[in-house]
Amino acid sequence: MSKSVLKIVDFTNSSYDAESRVEGSLALAPSTRARSRRDEDALEFARSVLRSESDAILAQLDRLDDDFCVALDMIASCRGYVVVTGMGKAGLIGRKLSATLSSTGAPSHFLHPGEAFHGDLGAIRPGDVVLALSYSGETEEIKRVLAPISSRNVPIISIVSSRVSSLGRASTAVLEIGKIEEADALRLAPSSSAAAMLAVGDALALAVSREKGFRSEDFARFHPGGSLGRQLSRVDDCMRPVDQCRCADDSATVRDVFTSCRKPGRRSGAILLTNERGTLSGVFTDSDLAKLFETRGENAFDKPMRDVMTKTPTVAESGVLMKDAVALMSARKISELPIVDRHGKPLGLIDITDLGDFFPTGK
Repeated sequence: MSKSVLKIVDFTNSSYDAESRVEGSLALAPSTRARSRRDEDALEFARSVLRSESDAILAQLDRLDDDFCVALDMIASCRGYVVVTGMGKAGLIGRKLSATLSSTGAPSHFLHPGEAFHGDLGAIRPGDVVLALSYSGETEEIKRVLAPISSRNVPIISIVSSRVSSLGRASTAVLEIGKIEEADALRLAPSSSAAAMLAVGDALALAVSREKGFRSEDFARFHPGGSLGRQLSRVDDCMRPVDQCRCADDSATVRDVFTSCRKPGRRSGAILLTNERGTLSGVFTDSDLAKLFETRGENAFDKPMRDVMTKTPTVAESGVLMKDAVALMSARKISELPIVDRHGKPLGLIDITDLGDFFPTGK
């Protein structure tokens, strides 16, 4: 069966400007008030924080060494879980890194070091890898669990300021971020060091994902909800199955089809038409019906559907990503997209009224 072909445009890269849409309230224009000296001082300090954190991250470019490659191999070959642990701000970063690892192909969970010392060490099992975060490397709660972890023959990867710290010495691979001056006015609050720790952790997690050959299909499996999940889902998961679509033989008359081809539920705007081989030969849409009325083609109601249908319609094959199907419908300005198997037999239909979740809502 011949099919219309079009190079798919990535819908997620459209020029849609979410901030330009107004939903239930007036858009706020940028402030035009005059800046005071206090405002200028605040802005300059904020910029200095960004510069400090940026510099701390950029400094890690030259710090990545063979230990990073060792850590990469340890996680990529791990047959258990990457157990991430850390205390305080490092612990919060650890939770984020654990989530990133899990969502990009490396199963992971977070273990609070204080809880670990009071019974939760059972969450660490042979075959796991521990990723421990502590800027000083001397965090008391972390130090307490080092020996019990080592006794289980579980290797430790650390993100730490110095490899000669207690944590660094207990680690198989040390991602040493170095001495970092914090960005706050007192040079005390974890800020630049936290940014560097997070960036190095992300670099490790994403390098592991790349090493494992993680694909968009895998990402979709791990992100079935939300905008990302919807865009990476398959048409098979979102289409109206063929048994819920209006289908007819293309030899039937228009009148017979409309009097007998009924389906419960919300009606789509297209009828799928098949030939004697059961393959899709055309569609008849609400627009086609309107044209018959507009041209006073009453006689056409007793003609076979094949004489008035849209032949060789644009279709998508089973397995196509929804984001590509939506882009195709947008490019072709069509409201219904038949889904077919590799032999051209209809499997279902994507109707534009089902696509509300695939457009930005600003929520």
